[in-house]
Amino acid sequence: MREGGNVTMKEDGKGWKSCCRLWRIAWGIVAVFFLLAGCAPSRFLHEDEWLLDRVNLRSDEAMINKEQLSGFIRQHPNSKWFSMFKVPLGFYCLSGTDSTKSLNRFIQRLGEAPVVYDSLQASKSRKDIEAAVRNLGYLEAEVKVESEFRRRRVGVTYHIKPGPLYTVSHLSRNIEDARVDSIYVSNWNNSLLHEGMPFDINLLDRERSRLSGIMQNTGFYRFNKSYVRFEADTTLKQHEVDLTLNIPYYRPSPRDSLQQHPRYYIGQVNYLMDLDPVTVHTQAVDSLFYRNLHFYTRGTLPFRPVFLVGKSELRPGNLYRESDVQLTYSNISSLSGVMGTSVTLEPSAQSPDTVNAFISLIPARRHGVSLEVEGTNSAGDLGAAVSLGYQNRNMFHRSALLGITLRGAFEAIKGLDGYADQNFLEYSAEANINFPDFMLPLLTRQFRRSVKAQSIASIMYDSQDRPEFHRRVLTAAWRYRWNRFNLKKQYRLDLLDLNYVFMPWISETFSNEYLSDNGNRNAVLRYNYENLFIMKFGVNYQYTSLPPTTQSASYGQNAYSVRIGMETAGNLLYGLSHLLNGQFSENLDAYTLFNIAYAQYAKFDLDFSKSIRFDNRNSLGLHLAVGAAFPYGNSKILPYEKRYFSGGANSVRGWSVRGLGPGKFQGSDGRVDFIRQTGDLKLDMSAEWRSHLFWKIDGAFFIDAGNVWTFRDYEEQPGGQFLLDQFWKQIAVAYGLGLRLNFGYFILRLDGGMKALNPAYDSGRHRYPIFHPQFGRDFQFHFAVGLPF
Repeated sequence: MREGGNVTMKEDGKGWKSCCRLWRIAWGIVAVFFLLAGCAPSRFLHEDEWLLDRVNLRSDEAMINKEQLSGFIRQHPNSKWFSMFKVPLGFYCLSGTDSTKSLNRFIQRLGEAPVVYDSLQASKSRKDIEAAVRNLGYLEAEVKVESEFRRRRVGVTYHIKPGPLYTVSHLSRNIEDARVDSIYVSNWNNSLLHEGMPFDINLLDRERSRLSGIMQNTGFYRFNKSYVRFEADTTLKQHEVDLTLNIPYYRPSPRDSLQQHPRYYIGQVNYLMDLDPVTVHTQAVDSLFYRNLHFYTRGTLPFRPVFLVGKSELRPGNLYRESDVQLTYSNISSLSGVMGTSVTLEPSAQSPDTVNAFISLIPARRHGVSLEVEGTNSAGDLGAAVSLGYQNRNMFHRSALLGITLRGAFEAIKGLDGYADQNFLEYSAEANINFPDFMLPLLTRQFRRSVKAQSIASIMYDSQDRPEFHRRVLTAAWRYRWNRFNLKKQYRLDLLDLNYVFMPWISETFSNEYLSDNGNRNAVLRYNYENLFIMKFGVNYQYTSLPPTTQSASYGQNAYSVRIGMETAGNLLYGLSHLLNGQFSENLDAYTLFNIAYAQYAKFDLDFSKSIRFDNRNSLGLHLAVGAAFPYGNSKILPYEKRYFSGGANSVRGWSVRGLGPGKFQGSDGRVDFIRQTGDLKLDMSAEWRSHLFWKIDGAFFIDAGNVWTFRDYEEQPGGQFLLDQFWKQIAVAYGLGLRLNFGYFILRLDGGMKALNPAYDSGRHRYPIFHPQFGRDFQFHFAVGLPF
């Protein structure tokens, strides 16, 4: 007991020293932040200048959104890291005042110059805020500026006194054109105006845009929002407004008389292949007339006319609609065989009520070849890989994208006891073709017009030779992807996805140690090293409040996204096996197809992310991911590729990839076990404070929590089963700091995570490494591309 006590005391002493060392480092970093933030910038100010230290907005009315009004403030204080430390200003203050010295200029470029208070800018900000509040319906609003000067610093407060809110008591309209009035009445149900509404100028402007859009989509090519005018009378009742909507007659020019707003129809529709619409009729070009559309090109037409007809929503004789113009542009610009496009309209000289459409295309280079070389490092085993790719961007003259990739990889594996001296060798071939259409019958034209779709066929063969085993994988799939044209909703349907895993050779050593009946891990491992067939069906849905094309550029904005995925496998085969008395293997304890067992399971995934913006430099990201996959029928265990894992750059970052779980399972002798450290159920939770630091460098502080579990109690994964009264005790927690190199269109990420709570232990210092940290044991470094969520 005494000896054991001494050992415990010694280990605790090491843990305490490690803890103290890490806390000293942490407090040292914080002290540096405070030191930089506290550097006096007064030596960079002239005698009559003051440093703008803080800016506040205060309002007597809680309904006023102060965050929106902050955009009207022309001067803001120096930026803060994580909303606390003015480190950029501190860097600047480390330089000397002599700007002729290159060292001083260099340090100042790294930092941020002091923001000198400008009373003129404050006065303009006051007027802008006051005007914005009055536009919200507070017509008597006043904004006062209060400036507090102290120690060469000034704090500015914009105090908003909105006064009473004016509301619309009566609505009326004066639309001189009877045809326009009829269209307005038919769309009244979607109007933003109603009696009792606040007299909000912003809502009136949105109504003007709505009405202009309606008119432009019903043939009124020359109609714009300037024709929609509002007249407000505030003299009749106290704090109430009589509002009149006015739309006058159309007047082509000041010298012309008033007339009805003209309604236009589509005249000629012309496709121009790399030609100027102004001079097309004066050039020596080939022309083709097909299905009432004109095609002009120099030489062979790069696309089939029937294909281009289907991509244009503009048809001769149809009523002009601006939505058809935008839809045509979107249809064509997304084609892989098109490098650039534009759609222009010109009124016809022969017919006063028609406009001719010119759809200009610049074809992309049809063929492309790529070569990629990469280095690999798998647990110290170095290797290299090379990929050769070929692309045909206009297969079948329908802008179908054909991609073929050949890949070879080599890895020098250090000597493994009991195995032949053999390195890892992999080669694969993949081919896919992407059709820019819904290759599916029985779909209505209206649905096809409302979405942007892709039909994808793919096939891949992958061969892996390791000292322990040889593995072959053959996959084939037919998928559909489509989205709404605002890109916020995206869908995917895996109509057919076939996977065949073949194990032609397994070494005797590996088989005896892991897969035989005498092996201590045979159940889970054996299933993943047997021949297996998977035929699955899956659907996925994603919604983002911001279009995906702006996600990188809008880093830190208020946004959220939801992803839902479901897939099933083996149900059809299992039903046919029972119906047709299929072959059942006693050895595999499963029905087989061509003497190969097939997997049967159901899988569900939910992923939610939310970003909360505090200012233009700081935001909070929240993330929740839940997944569950259940094997049944013909399967007792999930296929390895379908199991969940925890840890890594996008999960609980205090653990390495597949280094956590399932449950409180500790792995194999302290080492990561890639097969056994997987599960059927996943939970990931993260909170990440993101702050822009300087240049293109962003920082982050994060807290992660989660784990994986199994639904069944597998002997090879002790402590891994999900139990309702125990799982919450097995949620791992990690924390850490990150740096991001943010180029807008892509982000390089470096994250360092520390374990805080380790569920592999029930109690003691190993369970709570946040109080007993050991850097070598608890720290994980991650490099990744893109944000974690």
